[in-house]
Amino acid sequence: MMIVVLLVVGLGVVGLVHWYVWRRMVRDVSRAGGWYRRVGTGLAVVLPVVSVAALVGGRALPLAAERWLAWPGYLWLAVLLYLVLALLVGELVRPLLRRWVRRPAGQPVPEPVAVTVGGPVGGPVAVAVEEEAPPVVEASRRLFVARAVAVAAGGVAAGVVGNGAYGVLRGPRLKQVTVPLARLPRAAHGYRIAVVSDIHLGPILGRSHTRRIVDTINGAQPDLVAIVGDLVDGSVPDLGPAAEPLAGLRSRDGSFFVTGNHEYFSGAAPWVEFVRELGVHPLENARTELPYFDLAGVNDIAGTAEGHGPDYARALGDRDRSRASVLLAHQPVTIHDSVRWGVDLQLSGHTHGGQLWPGNYVAALANPTVAGLDRYGDTQLYVTRGAGAWGPPVRVGAPSDITIVTLASKQA
Repeated sequence: MMIVVLLVVGLGVVGLVHWYVWRRMVRDVSRAGGWYRRVGTGLAVVLPVVSVAALVGGRALPLAAERWLAWPGYLWLAVLLYLVLALLVGELVRPLLRRWVRRPAGQPVPEPVAVTVGGPVGGPVAVAVEEEAPPVVEASRRLFVARAVAVAAGGVAAGVVGNGAYGVLRGPRLKQVTVPLARLPRAAHGYRIAVVSDIHLGPILGRSHTRRIVDTINGAQPDLVAIVGDLVDGSVPDLGPAAEPLAGLRSRDGSFFVTGNHEYFSGAAPWVEFVRELGVHPLENARTELPYFDLAGVNDIAGTAEGHGPDYARALGDRDRSRASVLLAHQPVTIHDSVRWGVDLQLSGHTHGGQLWPGNYVAALANPTVAGLDRYGDTQLYVTRGAGAWGPPVRVGAPSDITIVTLASKQA
């Protein structure tokens, strides 16, 4: 029953938002019966349907069909967000613009018009009445203001989304972060880990996106590559070819992978085996002892429902506490478990840095750190913004990145 109520409320909110956009962008700026109003009204009905279909279609449609829905559906969601924000700002500007249009700077104030009316004892009395604009002129002014606000809002939304989409489709940029570890030996000073997360291969981001990521990582010549979950949004048969370039990753100590929550939406076990075939080593609640520190990884929290959630005892229970440790865990919320188990550094993703401003404020409500490096007790947490995007292939205020984490020894 609760799901039905939430569904009805959600659809009601979606309908109300689209009605508001239709009113400000279509009805208020056009005349009834015109082509613009007919087309705008049609889009106001079709676009939300396509967006909902794109969100739920991945579970029921083949990938080829999903692509036809994903591009318009997801892009519209991003445009809708910034269109609504721009229109709300326009509501504040609208009264000032009406006043400016009514009486532009330098225009003289209209002279009062004297109107003669009967006095209290029958004699004529002159009363000054300010001349008002004819109804036709006032309607024309209102139309001008409505169109100015609509054009400005549409331009802002298109510009913001276009720039954000370009940032995703061109590929992530390298980011450099240095993290000092107290237990890291001097010989490991300067050890470099390429951290990449949230690639989100799917109906929009595919094989060419993976190739760009691999080329960027290889160009940085890291000592180790860490893929920290949410590699895909789909099944191995559909997206295996898109992930194949990962076999070309090159680093001295190899590439490692832990699951994210999205792997469990389409079957984590087949993906774990597939990346293993590509030469990437899955860390399923496991640890490997590298020459200078322990590298461990835990499954994502989403695997708990399947009996494959994070198990810190298996990953870290019998390790030598005198050695430095680096843990791969998709979601930052596991940091408190890492503190209890004496982890020196946790590498995470999941948040996308909020992806679409002001989403960073929403992400902060659910995650201890949204992006960057933080300290919790003796444990440090680094959260990458990720190399892809989920839903709209757009990022605003949260550029995608691949981070080169350089470990520094305090003994150096």
